[in-house]
Amino acid sequence: MSRWRPPQAASTAVITAEGQRRLKTELEELWRVRRPDVVKALAAAAAEGDRSENAEYTYRKKQLGEIDRRVRYLGKRLESLRVVDTRPADTSAIFFGAWFEIEDADGNVRRYRIVGPDETDAATGCISIDSPLARAALKKRIDDEFEALLPGGKRRFTVVAVSYTDMATVRSPRGASRSRPARRRAVRVDRG
Repeated sequence: MSRWRPPQAASTAVITAEGQRRLKTELEELWRVRRPDVVKALAAAAAEGDRSENAEYTYRKKQLGEIDRRVRYLGKRLESLRVVDTRPADTSAIFFGAWFEIEDADGNVRRYRIVGPDETDAATGCISIDSPLARAALKKRIDDEFEALLPGGKRRFTVVAVSYTDMATVRSPRGASRSRPARRRAVRVDRG
């Protein structure tokens, strides 16, 4: 009998075209490259004799189970995902797939992209559409201010730039560079 786990909130079943390609590539690599390699190594370990004390056999069996579990997950997930590859009618507002820059109260400018939950990557600034920051930023435009309840408390941000292409090629409005000084100081709101 397995232990009880509380139900998890359902994630939004959307993905960008690039994200779908990455998941399909991962699935193909697992199924056509890694799994056959592990099966060969498992067969070689099984041929060594007594399996009860064969660490290599135990390791490969576990590794094969993990690969099969990931393959099943990816197969089911790819079937349920809806690919969003069209730009919204209003590209001046933040929607799914948008790159946007926000400025915080300290004048720090950060760049993010709203993506599906399966393609989040903090290193590249890709945040899930289900995240508090993304939900608060949706439908905002340049110079709009908004608050987001983040793990560190409520924070206030100002939208600096919005684009549906790579932000590296985008300049802020009125021809200013992206690393311009802070325009207005937003006030940090405490949890109280």
